[in-house]
Amino acid sequence: MEPGRIDRDAALPFYAQLKELLLPQLGSVWKVGERLPGEVALCERYGVSRTVVRQALDELEGEGRIVRRKGQGTFVAARKVDESLFQSMTGLYEDVAARGAALVSAVRRLEFAPATADAARELEVEEGAPLIHLERLRYVNDEPWALTSTWLPHRVASGLLDEDLTHQSLYALLEGKYGVSLDHGRRVVEAVPAAPSVAEALGVDAHDPVLLLRSTAWDQEGRPVEYFTAYHRADRSRFQVHVRRRRRAGAPPSMLVNDSAD
Repeated sequence: MEPGRIDRDAALPFYAQLKELLLPQLGSVWKVGERLPGEVALCERYGVSRTVVRQALDELEGEGRIVRRKGQGTFVAARKVDESLFQSMTGLYEDVAARGAALVSAVRRLEFAPATADAARELEVEEGAPLIHLERLRYVNDEPWALTSTWLPHRVASGLLDEDLTHQSLYALLEGKYGVSLDHGRRVVEAVPAAPSVAEALGVDAHDPVLLLRSTAWDQEGRPVEYFTAYHRADRSRFQVHVRRRRRAGAPPSMLVNDSAD
């Protein structure tokens, strides 16, 4: 297969041309997870310097199209799923389905459990009060994607313990069957090192960076109806944020800074 050629008379820099030549081959010539040719081989194939190759690969890595592993080489990355944080309150099931992918949930826990301190605070109940606790390992196209822990008051969906949530959207179920009118929510995302149990579930190494999403949802009457935490694989997910220049009076800041100083 003709790999394409660098146009040495074009105004576009060599590294940018090389990036454009490599892009359509990612996922076609080289499938997801496959190793790309080494830097020397790319230099020879395209007639460019190692500096040009490295800069093109830097750009592709920055866009999440390739993954470099020390001592192993460069590999085609799986495309990340965009998930919306603001403007529309959607769940992972809806975000994934909107992009034509398949999501399956392995339900690890669905039971009454005493509220943790965080869940109690967000759902406005006493710590230790009985809540519905739902824990799921979410798979996208048969690959572990996110580990979620969801807490809900029993009044919200009294029959939820008998539901099969393997292939269902929790939000669609709450709205369609239990008449919950979801209205608005607050979501916070941060990068954290994966605890061993999280790493094992997601198929990553312990202490690898993962994205931790915390979310609280309220109904149209202003009552908190759901609180969840979700650990997302950082190499498979990214969050899309819709922003406006003007913020309404009294709105909370969109960026929170953790002050670790004593």
